[in-house]
Amino acid sequence: MAEPGLAVRRRSRPGSARKRSRAPAQPGAVCSPVARKRSSSGGEGPPAEAPCNDSEEDMFGDYDSFYGNDSLLAQVDDIEHKYLQEKNADIKAAGDCTLGNLQSGIHQEKRDNFSTSENVVVLKAEEEDTFRLNEGDLVVSNQELTESILDDLPSSQLLYFEKMNKLSSGSRISPVSERGNKCVSSSSDQIRSLSPLYPDAEHRNRPTDISSGSKGDLFKTESLKDHLKSAMTGNAKAQTRQVSKTKQLKEAVLSEEICVARKTIESSSVDIGPFYGLPSKVKDLLRQFRGIETLYEWQHDCLMLESLQQRRNLIYSLPTSGGKTLVAEIIILQELLCRQKDVLMILPYVAIVQEKVRGLSSFGIELGFLVEEYAGSKGRFPPIKRRLKKSLYIATIEKGHALVNSLIETERIDDLGLVVVDELHMLGEGSRGATLEITLAKILYTSKNTQIIGMSATLNNVGDLQKFLQAEYYTNNFRPVELKEYVKIRDTIYAVDSKTEKGFTFSRLLNFKYSSNLEKADPDHIIALVTEVIPKYSCLIFCPTKKNCENVASMVCKYLNKEFRAHREKEKQDLIKNLKSIGNGSVCPVLKQTIPFGVAYHHSGLTNDERKSIEEAYSAGVLCLLACTATLAAGVNLPARRVILRAPYVAQDFLKKNQYKQMIGRAGRAGIDSAGESILIVQEKDKHLVWDLVNSPLENCYSNLLLELTKGMQSLLLSLVGLKIAVTHEEFDNFMCSTLLGVQQQLLSKEKSLSEIIKDGLENLIEKGLLKGKISETDHTSKCTLTITPLGKATYKGSIDLAYCNLLYRELRKGLEGLILESSLHLLYLTTPYDMTCSPDWMIYLRQFNQLSATEQKVADIVGVPESFITKKASGQAIRKNVDSAVVNRLYLSFVLYTLLKDTNIWSVSEKFNMSRGYVQNLLNSAASFASCVLHFCEELEEFWVYKALLTELTKQLTYCVKTELIPLMEVAGVLEARAKQLYNAGYKTLGHLANADPETLVKVIEHLSRRQAKQIVSSAKMLLSEKAEALQEEVEELLKVPTDIPGTY
Repeated sequence: MAEPGLAVRRRSRPGSARKRSRAPAQPGAVCSPVARKRSSSGGEGPPAEAPCNDSEEDMFGDYDSFYGNDSLLAQVDDIEHKYLQEKNADIKAAGDCTLGNLQSGIHQEKRDNFSTSENVVVLKAEEEDTFRLNEGDLVVSNQELTESILDDLPSSQLLYFEKMNKLSSGSRISPVSERGNKCVSSSSDQIRSLSPLYPDAEHRNRPTDISSGSKGDLFKTESLKDHLKSAMTGNAKAQTRQVSKTKQLKEAVLSEEICVARKTIESSSVDIGPFYGLPSKVKDLLRQFRGIETLYEWQHDCLMLESLQQRRNLIYSLPTSGGKTLVAEIIILQELLCRQKDVLMILPYVAIVQEKVRGLSSFGIELGFLVEEYAGSKGRFPPIKRRLKKSLYIATIEKGHALVNSLIETERIDDLGLVVVDELHMLGEGSRGATLEITLAKILYTSKNTQIIGMSATLNNVGDLQKFLQAEYYTNNFRPVELKEYVKIRDTIYAVDSKTEKGFTFSRLLNFKYSSNLEKADPDHIIALVTEVIPKYSCLIFCPTKKNCENVASMVCKYLNKEFRAHREKEKQDLIKNLKSIGNGSVCPVLKQTIPFGVAYHHSGLTNDERKSIEEAYSAGVLCLLACTATLAAGVNLPARRVILRAPYVAQDFLKKNQYKQMIGRAGRAGIDSAGESILIVQEKDKHLVWDLVNSPLENCYSNLLLELTKGMQSLLLSLVGLKIAVTHEEFDNFMCSTLLGVQQQLLSKEKSLSEIIKDGLENLIEKGLLKGKISETDHTSKCTLTITPLGKATYKGSIDLAYCNLLYRELRKGLEGLILESSLHLLYLTTPYDMTCSPDWMIYLRQFNQLSATEQKVADIVGVPESFITKKASGQAIRKNVDSAVVNRLYLSFVLYTLLKDTNIWSVSEKFNMSRGYVQNLLNSAASFASCVLHFCEELEEFWVYKALLTELTKQLTYCVKTELIPLMEVAGVLEARAKQLYNAGYKTLGHLANADPETLVKVIEHLSRRQAKQIVSSAKMLLSEKAEALQEEVEELLKVPTDIPGTY
């Protein structure tokens, strides 16, 4: 029986219905199985109940059994015998011809896929008296009957008729069959169009070759009745490829425009379809969600680049706020919808990943793709293989690397059609740059089908990056809003003008009257610069340190006029209330003082909830001035009318050109401001340095693989062996040529050759017990292969820093000897990050230790910190016994985490331990991420099986650090603790509640929630729900899938 999901049907023509109604079949008349099926399913009378019988005699469902209809088989026999008797004289003469036709037909089957309908026509013609049709009616009726039969027949049946046609074509030539040939040509196209859907059937039913010596056997073939019996029995037994009905229904969505788009993308035509090869719905969604009516000219030019049409790699560079991300998003949608491939988008920070997940979830819901977050402790390795929908993975640099490793290991890297890297200049920034380089090099080396797109506002040595990524380059100086750069020295403002000899031209003098007190408090005239723009417009002040941010915010508010308080007063009071609820009644005294004036600070000392509330208030215009550190320039997009740089320093280091460009790039808001301004405050002593700064080119981007040994070169070599990308010295040399280091080796490795550096790295890994094998001392072309040890595999799969992998292994082994599970303290110690540093307050240390139970206090002894040591430190006594300071510090931090999991309130914990709440927040985030890494580490080592379940739950607790009932809500991108509490108290207690919520109702019942935020929360919840449902559906289909290797089946 044909699979319903695969049947390709054409709507019956009125003509054919009319013909059939004129000559209804009599009860005793011959009727084909197809016709019987049609009449039984067409609604005339109740359908016969299909017997459930596995016997060979009745396997055809609604087609009924040939064995169950003797009259039909008798008629077939009569027709066959009659015809053979009439043409008996011709058969012998035509035998040789028939054999030749058969052999050529077999060997050229694909080319000569002749229609099977001729046999049907012949049978129909022999029954001409029964149906009383004239010759003209016969041709038309047969054509329509052929089409309707072909509509319902399975492909294997079509191929059977094709075979019979070839067997008879040499001998059965009659006027009737010649007339039938007129309709054969029209139906043969239909057969050809169906055959690609059934490749297996074509293979199964292919006729066997007949040798020239078997001519006599040809005439000993079975009768037509036997052919029909055996073919239909074989068809019933044959397995038909299963296709999900759900998949067919879902693919119908947007199918017409997506098909047009796909054809456009695959062709080299200038016609790009509705919207850059995408459904016109995308354009509507951009207008609806982003307010974008048209693209900038440069965006159009970039999307039309020949390199993009031909799917070559591309680097493009424009000033900040130029609209780079939109181009990347359109290319991403082309890959997901038109080419049906997964996409990886790599972003530098967790906050930006979460913001992008929220922003693109709405598009995913509308266009039918999944958005998956890979940041912190979130993400599956390897990702679920989706069959119905494609996935957009949005990841941090570290998680993106782990994701690529898992795809290479499972041989799914070619499923990744596109990788987009934002802030490509990060390649030159420390260990994170090394990780990004490793990720891109692996993609380039292992997949020739994955396209890479890199974008940045600050690139200089583009030639090196082009060689590394094998990419084209596009650049433009476009900014939607003009940027004017100024420098302030004393009370004079100079315009930056690189065309002049000095680089500066006089612009104006500050017009603000300072009292002597104010002059002392504000020698840099920040208040004068600020009051020129606020509160009507927004302003950012970049400060060198966190403390400086708070001091500047306080100082500005101290001398601002009281009328500033009246601007949006109620909303500012609401913001303070919101911050108070976030801190469980506590609010930062500086923010309490500054927010009434519309001023706040923004740096890493804030908790996630506080930072998000302040960013939202600034974006809404409730706050008009932020004093911030340089991290805001590289983080979420918060533009301003004026940007002030408090000093040309970041901490103690002089400002780099890249950092300067990132900061001033925040000036000017598209669609709001006509121009943006940046003012750099300079002291006399720094004048010449600033002149060099504003006139110098951007810094070059250099590989960090050598500078970051354990996170760079050694980590790369270990994973190459683990993934079997390279196992011999020659293969390592080949791979290194595809890295940025390989491009820049003449600049970066002058003392040693790259081959020597590889050799040193491999020897170090063998020494650490991460690799096994021997490196040839002299012959680098030696075929000696290296293999990875279980510890080495656990290290690279867990993304553990090689500097700590052996220490972690030892501590986990020691934990097995006496793991204390009365509380989570012992596990927390094992998952406290090694690279977090602190200076313990010994009195607090002793107080927290004494609050532990006797069993919990044993943890300190087990890890190597005796109570006597803590007591002596707290009392200031001399310590004779050596205790590892790193262990002492980690135990102190694990006390902080232990208190935090019990308290779930960062404010109270930061007060107990006399730490900044931002530091506590950072510790929590780092611990959650490291716990996830340790979990993956343990999964690769059988001896650590006990840790798997324990660490899974602990990672979840650290990730959310809230009461259990809030966790389902906090899984939604952008919903933090404060918002989760509001939603829970309003009755939205599950993911299902949020996914089906009305955004307008949310705005009414949830305080301080804008309409845009409400829509994003609902979209993110829908996306997460859809992702979980898809995962379960995939699991169900995998379970129900019939194995292809069942013993005894052929």
